[in-house]
Amino acid sequence: MRNAIGLIVVLVGCVVLFDGRASADSASPEGDWAAMKGFTPRHYICYRATGPIKIDGKADEPAWANAPWTEDFVDIQGSVKPAPRFRTRAKLLWDDSYLYVFAELEEPHVWGTLTKKNSIMFMDPDFEVFIDPDGDNHNYYEYEMNALNSIWELTLDRPYRDGGPAHLGTNLKDLHSAVHIDGTINNPADTDRGWSVEIAFPWSGLKRYAGAATCPPKDGDQWRMGFSRVEWLIDIINGKYSKVPREAHPEDNWVWSPQGVIDMHRPERWGYVQFSNGAPGSAKFHPDVTLPLRDRLMEVYYRQKEYFKTHRHYADSAADLGMNQGNPVDIKKQGDGYLATVRDPKTSIEMHLTADSKLSKGPVSK
Repeated sequence: MRNAIGLIVVLVGCVVLFDGRASADSASPEGDWAAMKGFTPRHYICYRATGPIKIDGKADEPAWANAPWTEDFVDIQGSVKPAPRFRTRAKLLWDDSYLYVFAELEEPHVWGTLTKKNSIMFMDPDFEVFIDPDGDNHNYYEYEMNALNSIWELTLDRPYRDGGPAHLGTNLKDLHSAVHIDGTINNPADTDRGWSVEIAFPWSGLKRYAGAATCPPKDGDQWRMGFSRVEWLIDIINGKYSKVPREAHPEDNWVWSPQGVIDMHRPERWGYVQFSNGAPGSAKFHPDVTLPLRDRLMEVYYRQKEYFKTHRHYADSAADLGMNQGNPVDIKKQGDGYLATVRDPKTSIEMHLTADSKLSKGPVSK
């Protein structure tokens, strides 16, 4: 999923996407954070597979039957937009070699056009997975696939808002995917029930994105992940599907954990996936104690962006950003950017943020 794209520039194996429309109204000194802060990232407990998994798009093995479903997907902007027309939900499993993702997409007219690997897949209806194991907003993985089982894999050094870039075709060795069509594909003459996708992501390939996280994860570990579905309106003209142009009706973006703005590349609002060795249904989710610190720092980030638009430099203090209340924020100049730090006096945890939205955790300075 993207914002509307005005231009794509490809240089030395990477792509920079320039957005053709803004994500949100930036009249607030908080910028996009005003629309994002009200959403608490959703969470999911991923249990170990209790038996072998065959990647065929059906998920009919006993292990899948015991895996819980995510909540139904919602509009990327949340309840301020209409509920999705069609149901989407997902479930996950893991073992020593793979992270497994299965998704079920209700769809009365299943269609797809893109057959070349690493095409810009969201120009068709697609299903997308985003993975940032250590939750630092940088060095994350994106996966997209359509109903023809064509796939697109990317690596983002940083979110597009911070200059990316996106490295195309960073395909994971030993990744497996499959699609099952409940009906027919590219046949306007009938009504379908939908399509489902099944993907096995190898830990060996995901390790490059792990950063401070353990890969494969351990029991109780939490990774940040996002799941998204892009849906296009279609007409049937002369017995063929015709996609309604984006100018007439932009694509719908339905997601597991809402972002608040039309942009999946806001990793700070992706959900939490907690891994468990326990029996399905036995584990309890442990809320991330650093989330209030993360949110405080992301407010700094978005306020700094708005401050920079007016002053052409970043603020030197939280007071300049209108953040006098709440947990104190220390801001220090760092080159052309800044380093912001917040501390939790109860847990002795401190977190840091740089101007390119990278988050990091460290002990309280002595």
